[in-house]
Amino acid sequence: MNKSIVFLLVSIVFFASCKRQPINKTSASSDKDSVQVITSTPIIVKDSVLVTPPVKIAENEEDKVKIDEIDFKYLKAKAKVSFKSPKESQNVNVDIRMKKDSIIWMNISALGFSVASALFDKDIVKFYDKFHGEYNEYTYTDFSEKFKFNIDYDILQSLIVGNRPFKKKKSRVVRENEYYLLKQQEGKVMIDNYIGDNKKLKKLLLTQENTDNKLTLDFDDFTMLNQYLFPNSSLITVDYKSQEDQKMYQTVVNIKHTKVELLDTPLEFPFKVPEKLLKK
Repeated sequence: MNKSIVFLLVSIVFFASCKRQPINKTSASSDKDSVQVITSTPIIVKDSVLVTPPVKIAENEEDKVKIDEIDFKYLKAKAKVSFKSPKESQNVNVDIRMKKDSIIWMNISALGFSVASALFDKDIVKFYDKFHGEYNEYTYTDFSEKFKFNIDYDILQSLIVGNRPFKKKKSRVVRENEYYLLKQQEGKVMIDNYIGDNKKLKKLLLTQENTDNKLTLDFDDFTMLNQYLFPNSSLITVDYKSQEDQKMYQTVVNIKHTKVELLDTPLEFPFKVPEKLLKK
């Protein structure tokens, strides 16, 4: 099995196989976002001067862009994941356990056998590649440099549960067909958040200004879980330019949750590594 599948649930959230400008993510806040709502407004010609009349936004229009995000203490999930890139195509099963804002545990299996496990806390990534018999620990800085993308615990946690990963106090909102489009910018990365009428993040588009690289994340199959709408399906499409031949390539990842539980009862996070690998 190729090692790239082992990093599947991490690498899907950033541009694959390319260097990019770091994204400085602000911390999450319980305060409501401050937004500017822009609608399509007719232009009036008056005395040969173009005049744009003021637009009054009803309170319920602003309410529609307030995103309902999932809150929890512990999460336990099972998912089927398919991965297709220009060089390979694979299918795996993934078990996920999470303590909010603290620990994420993953176990990846194929053909009924566990092939890898990973443990993420706020500072360290621990990775045990059982298939190749290798164990490594990384800081998030090391991890990002090694695999050519930037990531931290908060971003990974947000995308697993379908929450908006980039939170800011000021955003610009426009109406686009059946969506409210919340536009943001972090460094040289343009971020488009498509919010549905159910107040959930339906689509996330990241576009790197100085390249043609794009990442699209589509959430679907929302079902009620406790008092929250949870996306059971995620489709991730990464379009990137190869540094080797300067051609555009595409990687597609499909995640289908088969079981998800939001719990108050503490979970265990079993992560055992052979002693001989720890001594290396």
